[in-house]
Amino acid sequence: MVPDNVRSPGAPVAIVGVACRFPGGEGLEGFRELLQSGGDAVAEGEPGSGRGRIGDLFRDVRPLPDPRRFGAFVEDPYRFDAAFFGISDNEARLMDPQHRLLLEVSWHALENAAISPGDLAGSRTGVFAGVGDSGYRERFPADEAATIYAAIGNSLNAAIGRIAYALGLEGPALAVDTASSSSLVAVHQAILALERGEADLALAGGVNLILSPTRTEVFANGGMLAGDGRCRSFAVSAQGYVRGEGCGIVVLEPLARAEAAGRRILGVIRGSAVNQDGASAGLTAPRGRAQTRLIEEALERAGWAPSDVDYLEGHGSGTPLGDPVEVEAALGVYGRGRSPKRPLLLGSVKTNVGHLEEAAGIAGLIKLVLALEEGVIARQLHFDEPNPRIEWGEFPVRVVTEPTRWPRRRGRRMRGAVSSFGLSGTNAHVLVEGYPQRKDAAEQQGRERILPLAAKTPEALGRLAGRYRLWLSDGGAERLDSLAWTATVGRTHFGVRAGLVFRDTAELCSALAEVEAGGRAMHSERSPKVAFVFPGQGAPWVGMGRTLYQSEAAVRKVLDRCDALFKEECGVRLLPLMFGEDEAAGNLKATNWAQPALYALGSALAALWREAGIRPSAVLGHGVGEVAAAHAAGMLDLEKGMRFAIERGRLIAPWSAGGGGLVRSS
Repeated sequence: MVPDNVRSPGAPVAIVGVACRFPGGEGLEGFRELLQSGGDAVAEGEPGSGRGRIGDLFRDVRPLPDPRRFGAFVEDPYRFDAAFFGISDNEARLMDPQHRLLLEVSWHALENAAISPGDLAGSRTGVFAGVGDSGYRERFPADEAATIYAAIGNSLNAAIGRIAYALGLEGPALAVDTASSSSLVAVHQAILALERGEADLALAGGVNLILSPTRTEVFANGGMLAGDGRCRSFAVSAQGYVRGEGCGIVVLEPLARAEAAGRRILGVIRGSAVNQDGASAGLTAPRGRAQTRLIEEALERAGWAPSDVDYLEGHGSGTPLGDPVEVEAALGVYGRGRSPKRPLLLGSVKTNVGHLEEAAGIAGLIKLVLALEEGVIARQLHFDEPNPRIEWGEFPVRVVTEPTRWPRRRGRRMRGAVSSFGLSGTNAHVLVEGYPQRKDAAEQQGRERILPLAAKTPEALGRLAGRYRLWLSDGGAERLDSLAWTATVGRTHFGVRAGLVFRDTAELCSALAEVEAGGRAMHSERSPKVAFVFPGQGAPWVGMGRTLYQSEAAVRKVLDRCDALFKEECGVRLLPLMFGEDEAAGNLKATNWAQPALYALGSALAALWREAGIRPSAVLGHGVGEVAAAHAAGMLDLEKGMRFAIERGRLIAPWSAGGGGLVRSS
């Protein structure tokens, strides 16, 4: 039963950005490709060989089977652009690479959300991440290990504080260590902070790197690792897990706030829960009753029935004890009221990338988000026969052994869950719902666009241009409008820049190749000041604003509000006259029409520039342009300014029933 003190359903939280570095692929697209292809990122090496990560970690040779031979590793964990984050080479060398990975992946997650990291300084953005001891400090001589750089650079709290410091974030910043459930617990803490209003935006996830042999030796000696180097979640052949490493971060925002900002929403978290096993059979032994209660609490907070969940991304450690406890606890809840025709689908990403420990939960959550986005669940590997200790026949359930289209139900969105359980008994569960993706407006062929590129060095600018060119060749050519807009509003504009004006893909690729080769870059150490000048009467022309109204949501929103107020005040609409439509009434040259039209369009243009991150240092207006300038300066809200412009036009123009005059609405 769900306890009486379970918090009531909170406001849903949107996942607006995702980034990762997991084994077997570079970045989010590499992880996506690994899952789609059914890849296995576990590598085998020779202890004592001195070659590769395994040969470097383990110097002694043991008789086979030796589970230390296997691991799922990220490529070059020591790679780090210290100068980009303003960190000295000496400090970076003594810093745990987990800190470095969290910094870089957090930056990429914000960019994935089209949020400029450089614009978040002073914001109430929180940071929550699971992180444990990588053993990096063991590599230092005693004198270096005792330095302040090494002490701070290898502490768990500094891994999170460093992100907040580098980006100037002023929301809560918490490091979480609950073993394998750490990153999903961090997501839960981020959700609570957003619900309580402690943060407006949150980075949440986790990291795990294997930089010392100690933990692997302990787990191997304890019989926890698989001798064949495979995580065989829920299978009869499961004999343990293989260690893996990586980092994943999601960007979270209250759903209402994300929708108002026009974010791309990848999924919606409807409920989450965290609890503890308590007095189980042993400190590290899982407890089915606690796991059952955990799922019930998450469902209660989401307001979902158990049969609403289509797919469970399980913890799936691949251990003979853990798998039966997890599956039976899950089926004991998710099997209730479930039709045999709609079995619970089950899988675990550990079969692809190993057990990422402190980052395990976030790997499962990102896999779930990708499945919701694509409508296809990646297949589970290494599932030969079901584990006979699990009572499979009691409830409808199916392990996803082939890529599977997400089951659709009329009138309801896709719904999935992810579980993560910690060695010391802390458990976490998160429920995620799909979100309808917006259809991009049709591309206007031949229309001029601008792609702003920015980096801290000319070399980095060239590499950035190369990545854009590669993206275009991989299918991005169909989304030129989104490309240009995101680069404008969702990226930090550093001092080395290039602005590429283009009309089509060929023109853009040519310009990108020129930047890649070292041309077209310009340097700017400080942003120039911008002034907006709003014109007065004499500027209006039939058709003004029509193209922007059709293509730009920011312009459309302002003009619609002004048009609605004009109709309320005057009894007729303004936009048909501005756009030259057949049903237009009045004369755009008449003062009492021209004044509100100019105010509306000037305010809409200011809103468009504001959405693009361009704000004036000074404003100037002539005639009715003074009213638009006052609105742009924050002195008048939009509606007050529009009423002022309407009255101004009435006072200046003589009233008449014809000749373009207006009759006040009753």
